[in-house]
Amino acid sequence: MENQQDSQVKAGAKQEAGWEREVLEKVALAAVTEQTRARRWSVFFRSLVFLYLCVVLTMFMYPNVRENMVGDGSKGHAAVIDVVGMIAEDKDANADSIIKSLKNAVKDKNTKGIILHANSPGGSPVQSSYVYDEIRKIKKERPDLPVYTVVSDICASGCYYIASASDKIFVNQASLIGSIGVLMDGFGFVNVMEKLGVERRLLTAGTHKAMLDPFSPPKEDETRYMQGLLDQVHQQFIGAVKAGRGDRLKDAPELFSGLVWTGEEGVKLGVADAFGNDDYVAKEIIGVENKVDFTQQEQLLDRIAGKLGASFGQVIGSMAKGLSLQ
Repeated sequence: MENQQDSQVKAGAKQEAGWEREVLEKVALAAVTEQTRARRWSVFFRSLVFLYLCVVLTMFMYPNVRENMVGDGSKGHAAVIDVVGMIAEDKDANADSIIKSLKNAVKDKNTKGIILHANSPGGSPVQSSYVYDEIRKIKKERPDLPVYTVVSDICASGCYYIASASDKIFVNQASLIGSIGVLMDGFGFVNVMEKLGVERRLLTAGTHKAMLDPFSPPKEDETRYMQGLLDQVHQQFIGAVKAGRGDRLKDAPELFSGLVWTGEEGVKLGVADAFGNDDYVAKEIIGVENKVDFTQQEQLLDRIAGKLGASFGQVIGSMAKGLSLQ
């Protein structure tokens, strides 16, 4: 009898243990299922956020994408290209990026006209000449595609070099425009060194290798030589402006003296054509409602590579500090 009771007790204990095990298995399975579901939703939301950030970043870095998404490109648009800041090879306003922007604008079948948004004090005559030649080339190959320059605050020196190649130049009455001249500046520290008792020791191979050295007295023949170079570049500048502007330029003796004028005076002298901003030129002159920014943007990887290259160059430069071919 006792054995039968013991057997029943053991059977009941086993049933209780099986029930507990079953419950634990169900709870564990539910927890695993919930974790899997949570992980899937987490991956989904992360992917969604990543996609959103990619879209925002693309629209920020490439404004023409944003404009194309907002506007109806099939109706035609004005391609806007910035010529902003100092014009130099290592700046945002360099010939390579501006020319790429121009070529992309020309390739776009919906481009009805190009607007150069100019706000620059000038810069490298070489970089300016490259862009000038490209605009002249576009006008020759695509006479049906107008190229206009719209000046905001300033368009001087090298910037005006570029602008003179366009079909028309639009300004604000208070804009500053002109400065058709060439500049080379520096400092001389000879008297300062004498007062401080510092002796300049300079060795060169080549009679004029240290030409215009700021710590040595100027030499008349070297100064005359450099002035000749400036005059040559100035005449190239004048020739380009005359070729671009033609008989619109007034016969004024100070026109190529390097002076800068307001937009109002610039129109009177023929340095500019009329008053207007980007919107006015797009709607009233080109005849389109949409503007698309075609300004070439430096990509993030290029910037990082440039910084790494600069750092590497500094290291190499410090190792060869005593040797110079400048």
